[in-house]
Amino acid sequence: MVSWINGKTVLITGATDGIGKVTARELAKQGAQVVIVGRNPEKTAKVAEELRQVGNPAMVDYLVADLASQASIRQMVATFRQRYDQLHVLINNAGAYFTRRQISPDGLEMTFALNHLGYFLTTLLLLDVIKASAPARIINVSSMAHNGARLNFDDLQNERGYNGWRAYSQSKLANLYFTYELARRLEGTGVTVNALHPGFVASRFAHNNHDLIAWGFRLVQRLFAISPEEGAQTSIYLATADEIAGVSGRYFVNKRPVPSSAASYDRAAAQRLWEISLRLCGLAEVTPARFVALTEG
Repeated sequence: MVSWINGKTVLITGATDGIGKVTARELAKQGAQVVIVGRNPEKTAKVAEELRQVGNPAMVDYLVADLASQASIRQMVATFRQRYDQLHVLINNAGAYFTRRQISPDGLEMTFALNHLGYFLTTLLLLDVIKASAPARIINVSSMAHNGARLNFDDLQNERGYNGWRAYSQSKLANLYFTYELARRLEGTGVTVNALHPGFVASRFAHNNHDLIAWGFRLVQRLFAISPEEGAQTSIYLATADEIAGVSGRYFVNKRPVPSSAASYDRAAAQRLWEISLRLCGLAEVTPARFVALTEG
């Protein structure tokens, strides 16, 4: 049986390691036109070559971008649009955990810049292509780490007593706010938006840190984490399953929709984060009314 994904164009960020790489590999096997995004040029090219060995070599491509940099995201999107006029599945997968506060190229706290604004800006810059390709799917990799998190809108940059886990948890809550708000705005367009928790995966996640906390994290991974192949299953499911073609605005765990935290359903907070994100990404001119016009057009 031919999969829905066969012949469809898929863009996957953070696809050189872990669940992103496994997702790309499995979708390439199913006949998708897979475009991976990675930060390191040599590593990204190497992974693309590996994917060509399991799929159609002509159906694998790669782009290089630092997804914590808005200029780099804009360049990546521009290159994608030069090469492709369709995008059926966007998987926002790139993310990281930082034990110490770092600053992005745009002067923003790194966790928020990469894990939330990276998803937000990439998606909005590609949204017209995605809509024109409908039926299409947007998939945001979140985490159960969002449970218990609250966004402090007076300190989204985590300047007051930075805590790496708190910053990460808040970014994963932001992923859900973005997912649910975008799903509401795209109702009736043929584009679905869903989020997922992949599980606690044995990958290179958090290996960018070099301190005692990161060492402990790697030890716990070795003892308790699931494999990247297991962790990628929900991403693959959301990209390919026929039965969820019309499902949108949901949070999936183990390929099943489940409730996310009570805080994640706060519409006012989601709308507030949306407006702040527009401004931080230099998209303030896209007002809510203008966005509705764009998505309906």
